[in-house]
Amino acid sequence: MIFMATKIPKTTPLPGRTDGGDAVVLERQTLRTRPPQMHQVVLLNDDFTPMEFVVLVLQEFFNKDREAATQIMLKIHLEGKGVCGVFPRDIAATKVDQVLDASRHAGHPLQCIHEPIE
Repeated sequence: MIFMATKIPKTTPLPGRTDGGDAVVLERQTLRTRPPQMHQVVLLNDDFTPMEFVVLVLQEFFNKDREAATQIMLKIHLEGKGVCGVFPRDIAATKVDQVLDASRHAGHPLQCIHEPIE
């Protein structure tokens, strides 16, 4: 026995469509990625690390010239802390590790942290 359709099957219209057609229209949504959150690397003041060593660290690890490094060092000395640079989180963490390793190797208790910028 062979069954044949005598009628065209009825399609159910999609919600929101008034034409009753079979086509589906999708809207393109653009994906927007956010830039990475930036972190600032901060040197903290102590009473034991020589000022010249702080200037050397700023020149070596943060590519500051002597004048800028001296200004940052004085800010650290007078205010208790100073921002050395602003980087993505991973680079900031690497800079902190480099500074801490160099200060331990030189025998100084210099402290360096990184914190997110809001």
